Amino acid sequence: MKMRLAFRVLTLAFAFALALAQPSRAADTVTVDDTAHFLAGMPPSAGSPLTPLTRDPTWQRHARFFDQAFAQLEQRQLAKIRAWSDTNLAAPRPTMFYMFSGPDFLYADAFYGKATTYVLSALEPPGSVPDLTRLSHGGVGAALYNVERSLSSILSFSFFITKQMKVDLHAGQISGTLPILYVFLARSGKTIHGVTPVALDENGAVITENLGKSAVRGTRIMFAGNDGVERTLYYFSTDLSNAGVKASGFLKFCATLAPGNSLLKSASYLLHSGNFTTVRDFILANSATIIQDDSGIPLAYYNKKRWRFFPFGRYAGPIAEFPGRYQESYAELFHRAQPMDFGIGYRWRSHESNLLLAVKLPDDGSGVADAVAPDAPPPKPARPRVPRPPAPIEPQRGGFFWFGR
Repeated sequence: MKMRLAFRVLTLAFAFALALAQPSRAADTVTVDDTAHFLAGMPPSAGSPLTPLTRDPTWQRHARFFDQAFAQLEQRQLAKIRAWSDTNLAAPRPTMFYMFSGPDFLYADAFYGKATTYVLSALEPPGSVPDLTRLSHGGVGAALYNVERSLSSILSFSFFITKQMKVDLHAGQISGTLPILYVFLARSGKTIHGVTPVALDENGAVITENLGKSAVRGTRIMFAGNDGVERTLYYFSTDLSNAGVKASGFLKFCATLAPGNSLLKSASYLLHSGNFTTVRDFILANSATIIQDDSGIPLAYYNKKRWRFFPFGRYAGPIAEFPGRYQESYAELFHRAQPMDFGIGYRWRSHESNLLLAVKLPDDGSGVADAVAPDAPPPKPARPRVPRPPAPIEPQRGGFFWFGR
C-alpha cells in the first residue's frame, strides 16, 4: 500500500512538473504574429522571446518612426479610402485580385477590407524571415533599417519604386516581400495565424511539398482582423506577361476564385501594352468591380455595354516617366468626375489623383449594377469638353518601371 501511494505521489509530482515546463517551452517559440509586430515597431505578446529586444534603443527608434509614419498615412489616406469604399461599394465579392501589386496589402485591405481571400502578384520573390532572436545585435538593427528603407516610397507616395525594391528586398538576412507583408498586416490590425510557402503547378493547383524549380512560388498567410473572420492572403512571384502566364498555372488558380474584385494602382501602364493582353482580358472577364487609376486598363478595352463607370478626382495625364499614355477618352470621362479627398497612384497629391470605379452590369439585361452602394452619388452631367492635345509619343525608357503599388 505504501509503495502504491508513493508511486502515485511521484506520478502526480512528475505531471505537475511537466505542466509547469510546458508554458516555458511555448514561450521559447517565436510566433509569426510576434515577428510581424516586432518588425512593424509594435510590442509582441507578453512573454515573447522578442520582448527583450524591444528594450534596445534601435528598436525603440524604429517603433517611434513607424508610429509616426503610419499615423500620418492613416490620417492622410487610409481612413479616407475606407470611408470611400464604404460609401461606394455595396456587395464586394469574397476574393480580390491585385495584379502588379508587390507586397502592397495595405491598400488592398483599405479598398477591399471585406474580402476574405486576397491574391497579390508581382515579380518580387516571396523571400523569408528568420528567427530574429538568432540574429546578432547588428543583424537585427540592419533588418529593421532595410524594412524602413523598403517602405519609404509607399509611406510617402502610395506606391513602391521597383528599381529600389530590387535592391532593398535582397539586402540583409530578411528578404523578399514577406517582411513587408508582415508589417502591413500588423499595422492593419491583423493577427497572423500561419504562414506557409506554396507553389502552383501547371494546372493552378496549390502545392506545399516538392515545390519544383519551374513552379510559381508564393506564400499563403492565414490571418484574422478585429471581426475574428479567418482570411487568406496569397502572394505569388510570377511573370504576368503573355508568355509568363501562358507558361504557368497562375491564372488557372485565380479562375478557381473568380469572380472577384480587382485593384490596379501604379501599374506602369503595362496593361496598355500588347504584351499583357492575357492578364488584361482575365481581369475584365473575372472582375465584378475594378478600382484603378489611369495606369490600369485603358478605357478603350472596356465593353461600354457591360460596364458602368464612376470617375473620381482629376485626370491630369501620365507623369513624365510614361510618355504617350495620355487617353482622350479618359479625359472626357473625368469631366463628370466626383471629388475625392485622398491622393493615389503616381500623381499622389490629392488634387492631381484620379480613380475609376468600373462596375460590371449583370448578364440578365437589367442594366442595374449590384456592386454600387445605394447612396453612391450618380455621375454628374458632362461639362463642355475642353480639347487637349495628346502628349507626344516617345520610346519607353528600358529598365525603369514603377510596378503596381
